[in-house]
Amino acid sequence: MDPGGEASGEDSPGARPGSGGAAGGDEPGHGDHGRDAPPGDADTAADADAAVGHGDDAEDDAAGRRRRAAKQRSFWKELPLLIGIAVVLALLIKTFLVQAFSIPSNSMQDTLQKGDRVLVDKLTPWFGSEPERGEVVVFHDPGGWLAEAPERGGVGSAVQSALSFIGLMPSADEQDLIKRVIAVGGDTVECQENGQVMVNGEPLDESDYLYPGNTPCGDEPFGPIEVPEGRLWVMGDHRQDSLDSRYHQNLIGQGTVSEDDVVGRAIVIAWPVTRWGTLPVPDAFGTLGAAAAAGPAALGLAGALPLVLWRRRRLLDRAVASAAAGEEQVRG
Repeated sequence: MDPGGEASGEDSPGARPGSGGAAGGDEPGHGDHGRDAPPGDADTAADADAAVGHGDDAEDDAAGRRRRAAKQRSFWKELPLLIGIAVVLALLIKTFLVQAFSIPSNSMQDTLQKGDRVLVDKLTPWFGSEPERGEVVVFHDPGGWLAEAPERGGVGSAVQSALSFIGLMPSADEQDLIKRVIAVGGDTVECQENGQVMVNGEPLDESDYLYPGNTPCGDEPFGPIEVPEGRLWVMGDHRQDSLDSRYHQNLIGQGTVSEDDVVGRAIVIAWPVTRWGTLPVPDAFGTLGAAAAAGPAALGLAGALPLVLWRRRRLLDRAVASAAAGEEQVRG
């Protein structure tokens, strides 16, 4: 026989120790490794255990990827819903709660500057609230106060009108005015040259809001005028730069404004941020707190966001539960 073959054979002296090791009943040549399983089988079992561990990790990674993918898809699917709800809520808020307006002139200086954005409360009138003395109100042109609005056109005008309609931009309606209520229905109001404004015979201390250097009515004295019920006498804080009730006494109502034309009370200067603040009633008229309010796009978004997040949470929980059920099936 080939010597190389003899060297690996069982009868060779090198093989004897292996035979002696087999006295415990194991097959010759396997030694102690043969007590539990052949060497090949033990390695295979260890590899199988490792494979099971790697399999669990792989399943967890796959489940994590599925959850992340579902979350990402869910966000893009929910985005149109979020935008839609925000627009609807903004429209409702603008219609019933609060609306933004831009100040187009200097007639309310220094209380309001040209270019300021104010938020107008439209909610309280729905509960029967009526304009009070000292409030700053926005109202529609009663007729003849303003020149005819110029016709606007183009894409920019259409976009502005659309955004204004849903409350995402200040009102594009140039036929609205903003003034301070001086007297309400049933009051008698007057102002003689170089004198103070008198309401029901009582002088008004207008130092808190009258434009510096102005006189109460030096440029246009008036009265006495009895304000009809349901109507208002309004004046600008910059008296010498305001075409207010004094200048429209030849019209129906003798310069007064119908309460039905009032859009709402201006309560907050919202823009620019350096001028942010509320518009309270001056002490001369009595104390009345003004509640701050957010703009329609922001409230709409704030109202829509919890609804969408709640729905996304439900979808994510379902995806996690489905992934967990699939994992249990794989392990089973």
